[in-house]
Amino acid sequence: MVLLMASSFAFAQVKSVKDADKIAKEAKPDFAKAEKLINEALQSPETKDDAETWNVAGLIAKKYYDKETEKAYLNQKYDTVKSYNSIFNMFTYFLKADELAQIPDAKGKIKNKYRKTNAATLKQERPNLLNGGIYFFNENNNTRAFDYFSLYIESSKSPILESENFMQTDTLMGQIAYYATLAAAKEQDDAKMLKYASLAENDAEVGKYAMEFAATAHKNLGDTVQWLTTLQNGIAKYPEHAFFFGHLIDYYSNNNKNEEAMAFADNMIAKDPSNDFYLYVKAYLYQNMADYDNAIVYYKKTIETNSEYAEAYSNIGLAYLQKAQDFSEKATLDIDSPQYAKDQETLRKFYEDAKPYYEKARELKPEERDLWIQGLYRVYYNLNMGAEFEEIEKLMGL
Repeated sequence: MVLLMASSFAFAQVKSVKDADKIAKEAKPDFAKAEKLINEALQSPETKDDAETWNVAGLIAKKYYDKETEKAYLNQKYDTVKSYNSIFNMFTYFLKADELAQIPDAKGKIKNKYRKTNAATLKQERPNLLNGGIYFFNENNNTRAFDYFSLYIESSKSPILESENFMQTDTLMGQIAYYATLAAAKEQDDAKMLKYASLAENDAEVGKYAMEFAATAHKNLGDTVQWLTTLQNGIAKYPEHAFFFGHLIDYYSNNNKNEEAMAFADNMIAKDPSNDFYLYVKAYLYQNMADYDNAIVYYKKTIETNSEYAEAYSNIGLAYLQKAQDFSEKATLDIDSPQYAKDQETLRKFYEDAKPYYEKARELKPEERDLWIQGLYRVYYNLNMGAEFEEIEKLMGL
Protein backbone atom coordinates (compact mmCIF):
# COMPACT_ATOMS: atom_id res chain seq x y z
CA MET A 1 0.00 0.00 0.00
CA VAL A 2 2.90 2.37 0.86
CA LEU A 3 4.54 1.64 -2.50
CA LEU A 4 1.24 2.17 -4.26
CA MET A 5 0.72 5.55 -2.55
CA ALA A 6 4.28 6.65 -3.41
CA SER A 7 3.80 5.65 -7.03
CA SER A 8 0.49 7.46 -7.14
CA PHE A 9 2.06 10.64 -5.72
CA ALA A 10 4.94 10.49 -8.21
CA PHE A 11 2.46 10.05 -11.05
CA ALA A 12 0.51 13.06 -9.77
CA GLN A 13 3.63 15.22 -9.83
CA VAL A 14 4.52 14.15 -13.37
CA LYS A 15 0.95 14.93 -14.36
CA SER A 16 1.30 18.38 -12.73
CA VAL A 17 4.27 19.11 -14.98
CA LYS A 18 2.28 18.07 -18.06
CA ASP A 19 -0.74 20.05 -16.96
CA ALA A 20 1.36 23.14 -16.32
CA ASP A 21 2.90 22.81 -19.77
CA LYS A 22 -0.53 22.45 -21.35
CA ILE A 23 -1.90 25.53 -19.52
CA ALA A 24 1.08 27.66 -20.61
CA LYS A 25 0.44 26.79 -24.25
CA GLU A 26 -3.18 27.97 -24.15
CA ALA A 27 -4.15 31.21 -25.90
CA LYS A 28 -5.03 32.81 -22.58
CA PRO A 29 -2.97 30.95 -19.99
CA ASP A 30 -3.94 30.83 -16.32
CA PHE A 31 -0.43 31.67 -15.17
CA ALA A 32 -1.31 31.52 -11.48
CA LYS A 33 -2.46 27.92 -11.87
CA ALA A 34 0.45 26.93 -14.11
CA GLU A 35 2.99 28.45 -11.71
CA LYS A 36 1.38 26.74 -8.71
CA LEU A 37 1.60 23.35 -10.41
CA ILE A 38 5.17 23.77 -11.62
CA ASN A 39 6.42 25.23 -8.33
CA GLU A 40 5.09 22.18 -6.49
CA ALA A 41 6.85 19.93 -9.01
CA LEU A 42 10.09 21.87 -8.58
CA GLN A 43 9.97 21.09 -4.86
CA SER A 44 8.82 17.51 -5.10
CA PRO A 45 11.48 14.76 -4.70
CA GLU A 46 9.77 12.86 -7.52
CA THR A 47 10.19 15.59 -10.16
CA LYS A 48 12.73 18.19 -8.92
CA ASP A 49 15.64 16.36 -10.55
CA ASP A 50 13.88 15.89 -13.88
CA ALA A 51 15.06 18.14 -16.71
CA GLU A 52 11.51 18.25 -18.07
CA THR A 53 10.25 19.93 -14.90
CA TRP A 54 12.76 22.75 -15.17
CA ASN A 55 12.23 23.09 -18.90
CA VAL A 56 8.47 23.52 -18.44
CA ALA A 57 9.13 26.07 -15.70
CA GLY A 58 11.27 27.98 -18.18
CA LEU A 59 8.59 27.79 -20.87
CA ILE A 60 5.98 29.19 -18.47
CA ALA A 61 8.27 32.09 -17.53
CA LYS A 62 8.98 32.77 -21.20
CA LYS A 63 5.28 32.67 -22.08
CA TYR A 64 4.49 35.13 -19.28
CA TYR A 65 7.19 37.52 -20.54
CA ASP A 66 5.87 37.28 -24.08
CA LYS A 67 2.34 38.14 -22.91
CA GLU A 68 3.57 41.14 -20.92
CA THR A 69 5.65 42.32 -23.89
CA GLU A 70 2.58 42.06 -26.07
CA LYS A 71 0.71 44.32 -23.63
CA ALA A 72 3.53 46.85 -23.82
CA TYR A 73 3.37 46.93 -27.61
CA LEU A 74 -0.39 47.49 -27.43
CA ASN A 75 0.10 50.30 -24.88
CA GLN A 76 -1.77 48.28 -22.28
CA LYS A 77 -0.90 48.23 -18.59
CA TYR A 78 1.76 45.65 -17.80
CA ASP A 79 3.88 44.65 -14.79
CA THR A 80 7.46 45.75 -15.46
CA VAL A 81 8.96 44.06 -12.40
CA LYS A 82 7.20 40.72 -12.99
CA SER A 83 8.11 40.91 -16.65
CA TYR A 84 11.83 41.24 -15.93
CA ASN A 85 11.60 38.65 -13.16
CA SER A 86 10.10 36.19 -15.62
CA ILE A 87 13.13 36.59 -17.91
CA PHE A 88 15.42 36.07 -14.92
CA ASN A 89 13.50 32.94 -13.94
CA MET A 90 13.46 31.67 -17.49
CA PHE A 91 17.25 31.82 -17.65
CA THR A 92 17.55 30.11 -14.28
CA TYR A 93 15.15 27.33 -15.23
CA PHE A 94 16.56 26.67 -18.70
CA LEU A 95 20.13 26.57 -17.39
CA LYS A 96 19.11 24.04 -14.75
CA ALA A 97 17.19 21.99 -17.33
CA ASP A 98 20.28 21.88 -19.52
CA GLU A 99 22.46 20.84 -16.60
CA LEU A 100 20.13 17.94 -15.72
CA ALA A 101 19.69 16.91 -19.36
CA GLN A 102 23.46 16.52 -19.68
CA ILE A 103 23.56 13.77 -17.07
CA PRO A 104 24.11 10.40 -18.81
CA ASP A 105 21.29 7.84 -18.59
CA ALA A 106 21.65 4.28 -17.31
CA LYS A 107 23.36 3.34 -20.58
CA GLY A 108 25.81 6.23 -20.33
CA LYS A 109 24.16 8.20 -23.11
CA ILE A 110 23.30 11.90 -23.04
CA LYS A 111 19.98 12.80 -24.61
CA ASN A 112 19.61 16.56 -24.27
CA LYS A 113 16.56 17.36 -26.38
CA TYR A 114 16.29 20.89 -24.96
CA ARG A 115 19.64 22.43 -25.75
CA LYS A 116 19.21 23.56 -29.35
CA THR A 117 15.86 25.31 -28.82
CA ASN A 118 16.67 26.76 -25.41
CA ALA A 119 20.11 27.98 -26.51
CA ALA A 120 18.47 29.99 -29.29
CA THR A 121 15.97 31.46 -26.81
CA LEU A 122 18.63 32.38 -24.26
CA LYS A 123 20.78 33.99 -26.94
CA GLN A 124 17.85 36.07 -28.14
CA GLU A 125 16.75 37.16 -24.66
CA ARG A 126 20.19 38.01 -23.20
CA PRO A 127 19.69 41.76 -23.79
CA ASN A 128 16.57 41.64 -21.59
CA LEU A 129 18.64 40.39 -18.66
CA LEU A 130 20.77 43.47 -19.16
CA ASN A 131 17.69 45.68 -19.41
CA GLY A 132 16.38 44.18 -16.19
CA GLY A 133 19.64 44.92 -14.42
CA ILE A 134 19.57 48.52 -15.62
CA TYR A 135 15.95 48.87 -14.52
CA PHE A 136 16.64 47.71 -10.97
CA PHE A 137 19.87 49.73 -10.84
CA ASN A 138 17.96 52.88 -11.75
CA GLU A 139 15.37 51.98 -9.11
CA ASN A 140 18.21 51.84 -6.58
CA ASN A 141 17.54 48.16 -5.96
CA ASN A 142 21.22 47.33 -6.17
CA THR A 143 20.97 43.81 -4.78
CA ARG A 144 18.53 42.81 -7.51
CA ALA A 145 20.50 44.71 -10.15
CA PHE A 146 23.61 42.72 -9.18
CA ASP A 147 21.65 39.47 -9.58
CA TYR A 148 20.71 40.38 -13.15
CA PHE A 149 24.17 41.54 -14.16
CA SER A 150 25.64 38.44 -12.54
CA LEU A 151 23.27 36.10 -14.40
CA TYR A 152 24.09 37.91 -17.65
CA ILE A 153 27.77 37.17 -17.09
CA GLU A 154 27.46 33.66 -15.65
CA SER A 155 25.01 32.47 -18.32
CA SER A 156 27.53 33.59 -20.95
CA LYS A 157 29.97 31.04 -19.49
CA SER A 158 27.43 28.22 -19.33
CA PRO A 159 27.80 25.11 -21.54
CA ILE A 160 24.52 25.78 -23.36
CA LEU A 161 25.93 29.04 -24.76
CA GLU A 162 29.55 27.94 -24.98
CA SER A 163 29.58 27.91 -28.78
CA GLU A 164 28.69 31.62 -28.84
CA ASN A 165 31.96 32.49 -27.06
CA PHE A 166 30.30 35.52 -25.44
CA MET A 167 33.09 36.03 -22.90
CA GLN A 168 35.38 37.00 -25.79
CA THR A 169 32.96 38.43 -28.34
CA ASP A 170 30.56 40.43 -26.17
CA THR A 171 31.95 43.98 -26.21
CA LEU A 172 29.64 44.98 -23.35
CA MET A 173 31.00 42.38 -20.93
CA GLY A 174 33.52 44.70 -19.27
CA GLN A 175 30.94 47.41 -18.69
CA ILE A 176 28.36 44.94 -17.35
CA ALA A 177 31.00 43.59 -14.96
CA TYR A 178 31.67 47.15 -13.84
CA TYR A 179 28.01 47.89 -13.16
CA ALA A 180 27.73 44.64 -11.21
CA THR A 181 30.72 45.81 -9.17
CA LEU A 182 29.20 49.27 -8.74
CA ALA A 183 25.89 47.80 -7.57
CA ALA A 184 27.79 45.69 -5.01
CA ALA A 185 29.74 48.77 -3.90
CA LYS A 186 26.51 50.65 -3.29
CA GLU A 187 25.40 47.77 -1.08
CA GLN A 188 28.83 47.79 0.62
CA ASP A 189 29.22 44.09 -0.17
CA ASP A 190 32.98 43.63 -0.49
CA ALA A 191 32.85 39.99 -1.56
CA LYS A 192 30.51 40.81 -4.45
CA MET A 193 32.64 43.82 -5.38
CA LEU A 194 35.52 41.44 -6.03
CA LYS A 195 33.49 38.91 -8.01
CA TYR A 196 33.55 40.73 -11.36
CA ALA A 197 35.95 43.66 -10.90
CA SER A 198 38.79 41.85 -12.67
CA LEU A 199 36.53 41.24 -15.67
CA ALA A 200 36.05 45.00 -16.01
CA GLU A 201 39.59 46.24 -15.36
CA ASN A 202 40.64 46.34 -19.02
CA ASP A 203 37.69 48.42 -20.15
CA ALA A 204 39.05 51.75 -21.38
CA GLU A 205 36.15 53.74 -19.98
CA VAL A 206 35.49 52.17 -16.57
CA GLY A 207 38.42 49.85 -15.92
CA LYS A 208 40.17 52.20 -13.51
CA TYR A 209 37.03 52.52 -11.40
CA ALA A 210 36.59 48.75 -11.28
CA MET A 211 40.16 48.40 -10.01
CA GLU A 212 39.49 51.16 -7.49
CA PHE A 213 36.51 49.21 -6.15
CA ALA A 214 38.60 46.05 -6.01
CA ALA A 215 41.33 47.80 -4.04
CA THR A 216 38.77 49.20 -1.61
CA ALA A 217 37.20 45.76 -1.13
CA HIS A 218 40.57 44.12 -0.42
CA LYS A 219 41.35 46.80 2.14
CA ASN A 220 37.95 46.46 3.81
CA LEU A 221 38.43 42.69 4.01
CA GLY A 222 41.83 43.17 5.66
CA ASP A 223 43.82 41.71 2.75
CA THR A 224 46.73 44.15 2.73
CA VAL A 225 48.77 42.12 0.25
CA GLN A 226 46.04 42.12 -2.40
CA TRP A 227 45.20 45.75 -1.64
CA LEU A 228 48.79 46.84 -2.34
CA THR A 229 49.03 44.59 -5.39
CA THR A 230 45.85 46.11 -6.83
CA LEU A 231 47.12 49.64 -6.17
CA GLN A 232 50.43 48.86 -7.88
CA ASN A 233 48.70 47.22 -10.85
CA GLY A 234 46.32 50.18 -11.01
CA ILE A 235 49.19 52.66 -11.24
CA ALA A 236 50.81 50.62 -14.00
CA LYS A 237 47.57 50.29 -15.97
CA TYR A 238 46.02 53.71 -15.28
CA PRO A 239 48.83 56.07 -14.21
CA GLU A 240 46.66 59.15 -14.69
CA HIS A 241 44.11 57.96 -12.09
CA ALA A 242 45.21 59.55 -8.82
CA PHE A 243 43.42 57.06 -6.54
CA PHE A 244 46.07 54.34 -6.84
CA PHE A 245 49.05 56.64 -6.48
CA GLY A 246 47.58 58.56 -3.57
CA HIS A 247 46.64 55.51 -1.51
CA LEU A 248 49.91 53.72 -2.20
CA ILE A 249 51.99 56.73 -1.19
CA ASP A 250 49.86 57.20 1.91
CA TYR A 251 50.50 53.59 2.87
CA TYR A 252 54.26 53.86 2.40
CA SER A 253 54.42 57.19 4.21
CA ASN A 254 52.22 56.16 7.13
CA ASN A 255 54.20 52.97 7.62
CA ASN A 256 57.69 54.48 7.13
CA LYS A 257 58.37 52.22 4.16
CA ASN A 258 60.42 54.71 2.17
CA GLU A 259 62.78 52.07 0.81
CA GLU A 260 59.91 49.96 -0.50
CA ALA A 261 58.33 53.03 -2.05
CA MET A 262 61.53 54.02 -3.80
CA ALA A 263 62.12 50.47 -5.02
CA PHE A 264 58.64 50.50 -6.52
CA ALA A 265 59.31 53.82 -8.27
CA ASP A 266 62.66 52.59 -9.59
CA ASN A 267 61.03 49.44 -10.91
CA MET A 268 58.45 51.49 -12.80
CA ILE A 269 61.10 53.79 -14.26
CA ALA A 270 63.21 50.78 -15.32
CA LYS A 271 60.24 49.49 -17.30
CA ASP A 272 59.56 52.87 -18.93
CA PRO A 273 62.33 55.46 -18.39
CA SER A 274 60.53 58.19 -20.33
CA ASN A 275 57.23 57.89 -18.47
CA ASP A 276 56.61 61.31 -16.96
CA PHE A 277 54.30 59.98 -14.26
CA TYR A 278 56.84 57.45 -13.00
CA LEU A 279 59.46 60.19 -12.79
CA TYR A 280 56.94 62.36 -10.97
CA VAL A 281 56.29 59.55 -8.47
CA LYS A 282 59.98 59.26 -7.65
CA ALA A 283 60.28 63.02 -7.22
CA TYR A 284 57.24 63.03 -4.96
CA LEU A 285 58.73 60.27 -2.81
CA TYR A 286 61.97 62.23 -2.43
CA GLN A 287 59.93 65.27 -1.42
CA ASN A 288 58.07 63.23 1.21
CA MET A 289 61.46 62.13 2.56
CA ALA A 290 62.51 65.82 2.77
CA ASP A 291 65.24 65.18 0.17
CA TYR A 292 64.35 68.34 -1.70
CA ASP A 293 67.39 68.48 -3.96
CA ASN A 294 66.72 65.04 -5.45
CA ALA A 295 63.03 65.85 -5.61
CA ILE A 296 63.81 68.91 -7.74
CA VAL A 297 66.09 66.84 -9.98
CA TYR A 298 63.32 64.33 -10.75
CA TYR A 299 60.61 66.95 -11.10
CA LYS A 300 62.81 68.64 -13.68
CA LYS A 301 63.21 65.29 -15.46
CA THR A 302 59.44 65.04 -15.43
CA ILE A 303 59.17 68.44 -17.08
CA GLU A 304 61.80 67.52 -19.65
CA THR A 305 59.56 64.61 -20.62
CA ASN A 306 56.31 66.56 -20.39
CA SER A 307 56.65 70.34 -20.49
CA GLU A 308 53.00 70.82 -19.49
CA TYR A 309 53.05 68.81 -16.27
CA ALA A 310 51.63 71.55 -14.02
CA GLU A 311 51.85 69.51 -10.82
CA ALA A 312 55.60 69.04 -11.32
CA TYR A 313 56.12 72.80 -11.70
CA SER A 314 54.06 73.43 -8.58
CA ASN A 315 56.00 70.89 -6.54
CA ILE A 316 59.35 72.32 -7.64
CA GLY A 317 58.17 75.66 -6.33
CA LEU A 318 57.09 73.98 -3.09
CA ALA A 319 60.45 72.20 -2.76
CA TYR A 320 62.26 75.55 -2.95
CA LEU A 321 59.92 76.98 -0.30
CA GLN A 322 60.58 73.96 1.90
CA LYS A 323 64.31 74.50 1.47
CA ALA A 324 63.77 78.13 2.43
CA GLN A 325 61.86 77.07 5.55
CA ASP A 326 64.60 74.66 6.60
CA PHE A 327 67.30 77.26 5.98
CA SER A 328 65.45 79.99 7.87
CA GLU A 329 65.49 77.85 11.00
CA LYS A 330 69.28 77.86 10.93
CA ALA A 331 69.86 81.40 9.62
CA THR A 332 71.19 84.06 11.96
CA LEU A 333 68.69 86.55 13.35
CA ASP A 334 71.34 89.03 14.44
CA ILE A 335 71.05 91.90 11.97
CA ASP A 336 74.43 93.23 13.14
CA SER A 337 76.18 90.03 12.16
CA PRO A 338 78.02 89.96 8.80
CA GLN A 339 76.32 86.58 8.23
CA TYR A 340 72.84 88.10 8.38
CA ALA A 341 73.03 89.71 4.94
CA LYS A 342 74.42 86.52 3.41
CA ASP A 343 71.68 84.41 4.95
CA GLN A 344 68.98 86.80 3.76
CA GLU A 345 70.40 86.68 0.25
CA THR A 346 70.36 82.87 0.34
CA LEU A 347 66.74 82.93 1.51
CA ARG A 348 65.80 85.38 -1.22
CA LYS A 349 67.39 83.08 -3.81
CA PHE A 350 65.09 80.23 -2.76
CA TYR A 351 62.03 82.41 -3.37
CA GLU A 352 63.42 83.65 -6.66
CA ASP A 353 64.00 80.04 -7.75
CA ALA A 354 60.45 79.07 -6.77
CA LYS A 355 58.80 82.01 -8.55
CA PRO A 356 58.98 80.91 -12.23
CA TYR A 357 57.77 77.40 -11.43
CA TYR A 358 54.69 78.58 -9.57
CA GLU A 359 53.98 81.07 -12.32
CA LYS A 360 54.27 78.32 -14.93
CA ALA A 361 51.87 76.13 -12.95
CA ARG A 362 49.43 79.04 -12.93
CA GLU A 363 49.84 79.54 -16.67
CA LEU A 364 49.17 75.87 -17.38
CA LYS A 365 46.24 75.42 -14.98
CA PRO A 366 44.83 78.78 -13.96
CA GLU A 367 41.60 77.17 -12.77
CA GLU A 368 43.41 74.86 -10.32
CA ARG A 369 44.42 77.48 -7.78
CA ASP A 370 45.64 75.00 -5.20
CA LEU A 371 48.66 74.39 -7.42
CA TRP A 372 49.95 77.95 -7.24
CA ILE A 373 48.01 80.51 -5.19
CA GLN A 374 49.51 79.82 -1.75
CA GLY A 375 52.99 79.47 -3.22
CA LEU A 376 52.82 82.74 -5.13
CA TYR A 377 51.45 84.47 -2.04
CA ARG A 378 54.57 83.50 -0.09
CA VAL A 379 56.92 84.19 -3.00
CA TYR A 380 55.57 87.67 -3.78
CA TYR A 381 55.47 88.57 -0.08
CA ASN A 382 59.07 87.56 0.56
CA LEU A 383 60.31 89.22 -2.63
CA ASN A 384 58.44 92.45 -1.79
CA MET A 385 56.55 92.38 -5.10
CA GLY A 386 53.80 94.85 -4.21
CA ALA A 387 51.48 94.78 -7.23
CA GLU A 388 51.74 91.02 -7.73
CA PHE A 389 51.20 90.39 -4.02
CA GLU A 390 48.10 92.60 -3.93
CA GLU A 391 46.60 90.73 -6.90
CA ILE A 392 47.10 87.38 -5.15
CA GLU A 393 45.58 88.77 -1.96
CA LYS A 394 42.46 89.75 -3.89
CA LEU A 395 42.25 86.32 -5.49
CA MET A 396 42.46 84.78 -2.02
CA GLY A 397 39.77 87.13 -0.72
CA LEU A 398 42.08 88.66 1.85
